[in-house]
This record gives sequence, structure tokens and C-alpha cells, in this order.
Amino acid sequence: MNYKKSNIKIRKYYIDWIRIILIASVFLFHIGKIFNASNWSIKNDVRFGELNIIMSLTSIWRMPLLFLISGVGTFYAVKIKNSGQYLKERFIRIFMPFIIGVFTLIPIQVYYEKIDEYDSIFHFYANIFHGIYPTGNFSWQHHLWFLLYLFLISLIISPFLKYFKTQSFLIFKYYSTSILSKKLRLNWIALILILTQYILQFSIGENTIFGSIDLIKFANYFIFFIAGFILMTDEDLIENIEKQRFLYLSQTLLVTAIYLASKYFNYNSNIIEISKIIISWSFGITVLGFAKFYLNTDTKYRAYFNEAIYPFYLLQQPVIIVVGYYIIQLEIPILLKMISVIFISLLVIVILYLLIIYPYNIIRFAFGLKPIKKKKNQLDFSKETEIIGNSLLTK
Repeated sequence: MNYKKSNIKIRKYYIDWIRIILIASVFLFHIGKIFNASNWSIKNDVRFGELNIIMSLTSIWRMPLLFLISGVGTFYAVKIKNSGQYLKERFIRIFMPFIIGVFTLIPIQVYYEKIDEYDSIFHFYANIFHGIYPTGNFSWQHHLWFLLYLFLISLIISPFLKYFKTQSFLIFKYYSTSILSKKLRLNWIALILILTQYILQFSIGENTIFGSIDLIKFANYFIFFIAGFILMTDEDLIENIEKQRFLYLSQTLLVTAIYLASKYFNYNSNIIEISKIIISWSFGITVLGFAKFYLNTDTKYRAYFNEAIYPFYLLQQPVIIVVGYYIIQLEIPILLKMISVIFISLLVIVILYLLIIYPYNIIRFAFGLKPIKKKKNQLDFSKETEIIGNSLLTK
């Protein structure tokens, strides 16, 4: 029997567009945290209560979907790499930007959160190792936790890369995707997610590693990543997801209604947690189906955005906090504050990227980008660029 291999020559444009849209949603989400009712590094004195329900819903699916897409990108990346090459690339493009960000991007955020305690940013840096955040100053968390999780997943899967290229894996993948291609059969993965969460809650509780790695969340994201790696790279399965996109959309809306009703009427917390898991999975499948149908096209901007989106992710939270800190002190309406934070933060990020990050290889290295091999000032925005391990950004 012939078990066909995935065609790696045809770029999956819809995966790029999903990733770009997701990172843009992270940007808007962090701006929303300034104005909603939850705690954050900086807060406006007047809040938009309506943001809470919107942001709580997006929190359910946003990061799981990003890990699902990361798994898809990693599959195509490792097709031409061995374990050593893969880990070297992950170290350079994920772990090094993480470490650099811990000592550059994160301290800016902590400083503005505790700005009243220090005379200047230099005074804060002199005390950066004074305790562990949140009570102290040193943090390896904030928005860079995503990079840490991705790197840990890379360490876990790297010993199995050789197996992923074998005939036995192709047979396993063939039968798995054949079964899951049937109508709504992908819900079996949601069941695995639910069982995993409750088994871990029963066995380890709320344990973390180093105070920042939530083991239950990590297991959840790992399953999404592996599902993307194994399942969402099968052409037949993706075509069936595309055909069933309205079924998964209907399921997502139905379970979302159950989730909202359960929260409003204070139903059993188990119903809420199970609903969240089903929503996160079902919404991810829905997005893949609709994106495959509507967004599997290329434009002259896609490759450029696809490269820029990784530095954008690294910069967006510290820039939002710095810009937001000064905007919220202005005596202007809250809606104008929000619009100002959006556009000024976006402008600052674009300027930093174009003038400081993009042209200089040493800065590109710090932000996980490949070096420019062309002559200085000779830019080629149409080139198919490759970035962060094809996990955060697909290769």
C-alpha cells in the first residue's frame, strides 16, 4: 500500500495568514488589558466592563490555536532536518531571543509597573535581581513564556524526529487521519484534552516548574502542537475540515452558549472547564477550515508580514505598556485613549522594526530572524523568508 507523503513544495498560505492574524489579536488583547477589569501592569482609571466577556472568550482559543499552527509549521521544517540541526535552529531562533528578552524587554515592563519605586530605568536595572517577580524585580515570564514553552516542546520532540520520517509513522498518520476525517470525528482529540487535564489535576494539582511553567497548561498546549504536527499536515484531513467548517462552527457556537450560560448562572465549574476545552479545540478546527477556504492565497505583502510578525510579537507588549503608561494619564475620553494606544504603539513598533531590527544582522539575531546576506540597503521584500523555527512562524 502506498502511503503518500505531504507535499512540502506547496506553501500553505492560509497557515501564514492565520499566524499573522493571531499575533495581531495578541496585540489588541494586550491593549484591552489596560482598559478591562482584570489586573495588569498598567491600568486606566476608567474601565470598559464590556471588554471582559470578549477577552475571556478570546483567551480560550487564541494561544491553543497558536500552538496548533506552530505544530503545522514545525512538521514542514523538520522534513529536511535531523535532530541536531533542529535543536540548533530552535536554540538560535527561540531560546536566544527568550534569554535576550528576559534582560531587555521584560525589565522595561516590570519597571513601568513599579515606576514609583525607582528614580529611573537605570536605578531599576541596578536592582533587577532584587527578588523574583511579582514581589521582586526579576522575571522570565510575561509574554515571553510562549517562547519558553515552544523551546521545551522542541526538546521533547527532537529525539523522535527520525521516527517521524519512517514508513511506520506514515502508516500511523494515514490510519489516524483516515478515521478522524469522518464527520466531527476530530472531537476525539477534545476528549483526549479533557481527560489529560483532569488526570493531571487529580495527580499533580496546580504544580508549576520554576514558578512560571504551568504543567497542566503546558500539557494542553503540547497536545495542540502535536495535533498540528501529525494531523493538520495531512491534505485529505484538511480538505475534510474545509468541507465540515460549518459543522465545527455550529458546534463552537453551541458550546460557547453553554459556557456563557454556565458562567452567568454559576453552574458546576466542571461544565465551564469542559466547555472551554471543547471551544478551544472546536474553534481551532473551524478557523483552519475557513482559512483554507478563504485565505489560501498569496499577496506581495504576505512574506514580508510573515517575517515581521515575530519581532512584532516580541516588541508589542513592552511598547504597549510604555505608550499606554503615558496615554492613560491624559485627560481625554477612554475611547480616544484606546485608539491612541493602538495607533501610537503600532507606529512605534513599525519604526523600531524598519529602522533598527530589519537592517542590522546583530539585532535580527536578537529577534530570531535570519541574517540578511544581500548587500547593505538592497532589500527584497518578496523573498520567501524563514523565521522562528517555523513554529511561531512557519518556514
